Amino acid sequence: MGTSIRPAASWRRLAGAAIVLAVAASAAGCAGGVSRETTGSVSRASGKPVDQLAASELPGAAASLGSAYAKDTRNKDVALRYANVLQMQGNQEQALAVMRKLVIDLPKDRTVLAAYGKALAGVGQFEPALDAIRRAQTPEYPDWKLLSAEGAILDQIGEKAQARELYRKALDIKPNEPSILSNLGMSYILDGDLKTAETYLRNAVGQPGADSRVRQNLALVVGLQGRFDEAEQIASQELSPQQAQANVAYLRSMLSQQNAWKQLKAEDKKKQATN
Repeated sequence: MGTSIRPAASWRRLAGAAIVLAVAASAAGCAGGVSRETTGSVSRASGKPVDQLAASELPGAAASLGSAYAKDTRNKDVALRYANVLQMQGNQEQALAVMRKLVIDLPKDRTVLAAYGKALAGVGQFEPALDAIRRAQTPEYPDWKLLSAEGAILDQIGEKAQARELYRKALDIKPNEPSILSNLGMSYILDGDLKTAETYLRNAVGQPGADSRVRQNLALVVGLQGRFDEAEQIASQELSPQQAQANVAYLRSMLSQQNAWKQLKAEDKKKQATN
């Protein structure tokens, strides 16, 4: 769900945006992983694993990592972490620019290819993203993070059956992994099956290691079902009260507009039937 909901987006676009973030979560640390050590003058917050950063920590992490990246653009660990944080903030184009530079420097590095794939997905370049993710994968020793990332991209292009098959393969390798369960939940949101989506997302939130994005995705699906107070309560565990209230207020408005359109269409059909 991210840190805020942008006006003029449909709930399906919100789910799609959340799946792009899921690609980021899935691909982060793929193919061997990224060092979690703090580099140079990077702040304490940005030294944490990216998937453990709270929304309030993102600006400071982005500033510190950006400063470290400017000093050494070839530093793989810093570049990967910086791109991840940029994506979590919604700065998709900037994240892709960072990864384009790194993939030129390290064209055969599987970790870099995986991260480049998720950066491409972040700006809607899904076919090149799939190519990069698949080149990073090793079929004889499949990486569950790459399987999940590939599934998230396939969901974005409407290949939901293939996407869910990949999620289940990933779960065979890494049972009860919250990021995979969250991706499955978001897949069902895109399909309009909110009850099934909520089941997967509640399961994901209940697993050790569930991060902020998983909980925000649960808040999204709860809000989409009209349970706004509950959604705000879930969201406020990660966001400021003001951000949580703004998200839920937008969900209310969006769903109200949806219902109004449905009523207009129903009236239209009645008129056509009587003519």
